[in-house]
Amino acid sequence: MTEIEERCEQKYAVSTDRSGDIHVHVQGDLSQQDKRCVFLTVHDLGTNHTSMVDFVNSPAMSEIKERSCFIHVDVPGHEENSPDLPESYPFPSLQTLGEDLITVLDFLHVRYAVGLGEGAGANVLARCGLAHPRRLLGLILVNCTGSTSSVADAFRTRFSRWRGTDISQSEEDFLIYHKFGHQISSDSCEAADRDRMLTEYRSRLRGNLNTHNIKQYVRAFINRKDLILRGCRPDILLITGMRSPYSGVVEKMYKELDKERVTILKIEKVGDVLAEAPAKVAQSVLLFCQGQGLLTSLPPPGVERRMSRGMSMEEYDRPNIRRLSLTPSVSESPPQRKL
Repeated sequence: MTEIEERCEQKYAVSTDRSGDIHVHVQGDLSQQDKRCVFLTVHDLGTNHTSMVDFVNSPAMSEIKERSCFIHVDVPGHEENSPDLPESYPFPSLQTLGEDLITVLDFLHVRYAVGLGEGAGANVLARCGLAHPRRLLGLILVNCTGSTSSVADAFRTRFSRWRGTDISQSEEDFLIYHKFGHQISSDSCEAADRDRMLTEYRSRLRGNLNTHNIKQYVRAFINRKDLILRGCRPDILLITGMRSPYSGVVEKMYKELDKERVTILKIEKVGDVLAEAPAKVAQSVLLFCQGQGLLTSLPPPGVERRMSRGMSMEEYDRPNIRRLSLTPSVSESPPQRKL
């Protein structure tokens, strides 16, 4: 058993109508979902679910992890040692992927979840939230892009047609810029830390991931349609690193949204926020989830929780779905539970 298999307790292949098989890794006990916060995660370009597992397993997330379950999605063809996706397989658009994620929740009998996505994965989860607002209690979107492919993206694709079986230097440069942004050229960033992060990323990029399939996901990201989040029903937490190439896009998105339903966290001096600032991200994740009536047994940062007599930690953690302002249809509503 590999280290990743030990950290993710169960694996499933979920068949969807349009996206084909989607492989998911479950971290935590879903049979306890009534007493836990359930997260649905989608990874960024050039990686797979392991990037989300690393974040969840960081010390800053330990208390949240103990009281939660995580459903980590691998975009088609991104599971470890995956073969090439067949030529006859049309790789789904980000919109199609987002809409099909509901099949994952249905397959695992998950009533509702909080979405956590990074980069392209954040875009996918946002589309899921728009399509299925009664199944996602909130959206945590890291370096999410709302607009179509930028001029910078288009400029890079002129010099790289994303063909062949290996990743060229220009393609690798694109993925590094996408993930780390301006940090790679920043004099203020510690050289040793910068080199370590880049070495680890390049190693993963050229390791057990199928580079042919990585390119399919990149094409889907470059060809994405505009993401319109105005009117989105689930609450949203936007997170960006100030050295990310998408920090300006995230700030613009925030300004266009209803401030009663969206919060933004901007972290200075980082690009890859999940790896470089996990404590700040975890703190914001906790506060956001508590705003949804989840993880309420954990005290907010700097506050000591005093529990009521006769009330267990599990009772504190039980999701409070009455906070939802929606009036869901009977078919989409979580079944009534005795509190």
